[in-house]
Amino acid sequence: MKYKVSIVIEKDKYGYYAYCPQLEGCQTQGDSFEEVLNNIKEAVELYLETIPKDEIDALLSKEILNTSLEVKVG
Repeated sequence: MKYKVSIVIEKDKYGYYAYCPQLEGCQTQGDSFEEVLNNIKEAVELYLETIPKDEIDALLSKEILNTSLEVKVG
């Protein structure tokens, strides 16, 4: 079965960090964008294999909204 999940990927001087806000504790890292993307896909698939379908449906029913804001400091 296929599911659509939200993924957040952050980049810093050490590489990439990714997590799925819908699945608590589902996170990974990688040296490149491609590596972290593959890693988080595998992490999500393994996470979802460990829980019942009704729990999957409940977790993935959350709507995750993402936006950017321009803020003024000072």
